[in-house]
Amino acid sequence: MWGFFAQGATPADLMAARMQMALSLGWHIIVACFGVAMPAMTLLAQWRGHRTGDVHYRLLARRWARAMGVLFAVGAVSGTILSFEMGLLWPGFMGTYGQVIGLPFTMEGIAFFIEAIFLGIYLYAWDRLPPRRHMLAAIPIIVAGVASAFFVVTANAWMNQPTGFDLAGGRVVAVDPWAAMFNPATPPQTVHMILAAFMVTGYVMASVYAVAMLRGRRDRYHRLGFAIPFTIAAVVTPVQIGVGDWAAHFVAERQPVKLAAMEGVFQTGEGVPLHVGGVVIDGEMRYAIEIPHGLSLLATWDPNGRIMGLDHVPRDEWPPVNVVHLSFQAMVAIGFALLGLAAWAGFIAWRRRRLPRSPWFYRAAALSGVGSVIALEAGWVTTEVGRQPWIVYGVQRTADAVNPAPGLVWGFVAVSVIYAMLTVATVYVLRRLARDVPVPVAPQERDVEEYPVP
Repeated sequence: MWGFFAQGATPADLMAARMQMALSLGWHIIVACFGVAMPAMTLLAQWRGHRTGDVHYRLLARRWARAMGVLFAVGAVSGTILSFEMGLLWPGFMGTYGQVIGLPFTMEGIAFFIEAIFLGIYLYAWDRLPPRRHMLAAIPIIVAGVASAFFVVTANAWMNQPTGFDLAGGRVVAVDPWAAMFNPATPPQTVHMILAAFMVTGYVMASVYAVAMLRGRRDRYHRLGFAIPFTIAAVVTPVQIGVGDWAAHFVAERQPVKLAAMEGVFQTGEGVPLHVGGVVIDGEMRYAIEIPHGLSLLATWDPNGRIMGLDHVPRDEWPPVNVVHLSFQAMVAIGFALLGLAAWAGFIAWRRRRLPRSPWFYRAAALSGVGSVIALEAGWVTTEVGRQPWIVYGVQRTADAVNPAPGLVWGFVAVSVIYAMLTVATVYVLRRLARDVPVPVAPQERDVEEYPVP
């Protein structure tokens, strides 16, 4: 299934390297989402507090800023681990193609330093700068956070659509780093990821306040704490589904093997049905709801369009079909569930100019944070596992890039322990911050602090 193994590397070592990279990326991407979207939500709350004089907005902004600082620090740690893993686990990849994809990593490093500098100014100059100047300090944080996500994802997009170089006798020549960074997969992947960051951040933040509101804390502070991130995530959700369709069409055109795995298509044909649910057993899709001609229509805009199946490529070039198919199904299902939740809130806001009051809405909203994270991870599993057995699509196999040194499994064990400790420490610090009073408040504002903050 995994192709040929690099000389010296055992199947267990290759699997350990892949599992370690999956753990590191899967952990880091969640924290990175907050670095992309949370600064904008914090600035919005601060701006509203400045404009209206409402202490609730100001308290939200101050609390969110402190949490943002913690998550940035944690993200820096996990990002550093990833940078070492790229060289330690995949020397065959970095040694051969590092010169091709070095540019986006360099640009991401510059964006990271800009974000760190202005985040320090923003956090420590809260009471030392006039409000307008202080809010201006947040703008570079927002721009740099989005830019960091863009540059990193362009490197992954290149792995799906490698451009900007030629191969001569197995050597990389005629390198064009700009062409590599702006490869054909860059537009759909970067837009899809940046929107996902706003969805994950918005729904996770809103879910915390949804739990508090289910416990009876429906004061203005908690309503605003829920409304700001939830509204942003809800607005982004239908846009994201449209971008997801764009990305799926790109896959159908440029990575047909991945599409075949996503939909469990084993035989090339015309008028191919769309599979909803189902699982692959003995090389056959079973227990799925089939929509006649659905896949052909969605992928080619023609109900009788031709879809390439897995029979078109050698067996050792097949991705793990069940993993890719089920991940894709989970991502799509959760995406439409979140769209329904956003439509529910939008309908109530349109008709009654207020938040919904139904406990069932807030129960669903409380689950939206976990759901959005699962959808994010499922999307990345679809993207990365669907490309296998290639680390650079159609050019270099994953097994040929892995470190041939033995004992990689122990690295996976060590990193697992580190991330477990990092998770516990992060949750502990965030919970402590949530209980602390971020700023002294005037006597007339003291009642705001009487409500425990989630």
